[in-house]
Amino acid sequence: MRFRLTPRETSFYDMFAASADNIVTGSKLLMELLGAESSARAEIAERMRAAEHAGDDATHAIFHQLNSSFITPFDREDIYKLASSLDDIMDYMEEAVDLVVLYEIEDLPKGIEQQIEVLARAAELTAEAMPHLRTMENLTEYWIEVNRLENQADQIHRKLLAYLFNGKYDAMDVMKLKQVVDVLEEAADAFEHVANTVETIAVKES
Repeated sequence: MRFRLTPRETSFYDMFAASADNIVTGSKLLMELLGAESSARAEIAERMRAAEHAGDDATHAIFHQLNSSFITPFDREDIYKLASSLDDIMDYMEEAVDLVVLYEIEDLPKGIEQQIEVLARAAELTAEAMPHLRTMENLTEYWIEVNRLENQADQIHRKLLAYLFNGKYDAMDVMKLKQVVDVLEEAADAFEHVANTVETIAVKES
């Protein structure tokens, strides 16, 4: 790691960790949605909405700190990109839950549980990785694994689309369900964006 003569604002590390922990909360709510009766989903969506608002607050706090700090722990552009990508994850997860409720979807398609399990694992890995930004150590396995999970998510997404278009669903249901699985795929992509940003930061700081 490069030797620095100037002190660095360290509160960013705690804020990134808090943002990632909130994403774990969101992933658990997604898992809860899978096993919930349709009558219970609105309440889960409400809790997910609260988690998404907490994520927005965390992101705004990072941006405020960024704008008011003369010295930052790493490049301002990378801080902005990392915070934005973490925020995107929560946005996509909240959107998926909200769509299930708004569209009054009774039965989620077979295979969507695998998609959500991948997101839950990526959330855990991301939360575990954020504290390591302080030292930039033990991060390689994190971004490698998240990239592997994103590839897995791509495969699951393609299988889900094939299942939706096999003729068992009517056209309107296909449109609704496709929108949900597409948004979950966007969440997987956002996890990869976070991992790629962390890798960029680590390379610059090495």
